[in-house]
Amino acid sequence: MIKIYGMDTCPDCSYLFDQIRGREDEFEYISIGEHVRNLKEFLRIRDNSPVFDDCKASGYAGIPCFVSGDGSVTIVPEEVGLQSRPQDVEESK
Repeated sequence: MIKIYGMDTCPDCSYLFDQIRGREDEFEYISIGEHVRNLKEFLRIRDNSPVFDDCKASGYAGIPCFVSGDGSVTIVPEEVGLQSRPQDVEESK
């Protein structure tokens, strides 16, 4: 099971919804804006993983974030079998 941390108002996160619909056995979506415990869980991951170093240096939140069953963390959808949102123009993440 891959956990996806994101927010409904994030365009990169929203792009994933159709890709994971019907695949609840593979993916669990956790909205960090839904409850403070979800936000704290994400922040613990973000604060302790070097995957987020560039995001933090650039002022990005680092979502969507993917955590595999083995605990590995990535912010690249393709690394978990999903597709990134096409980037026509640079947007704040």
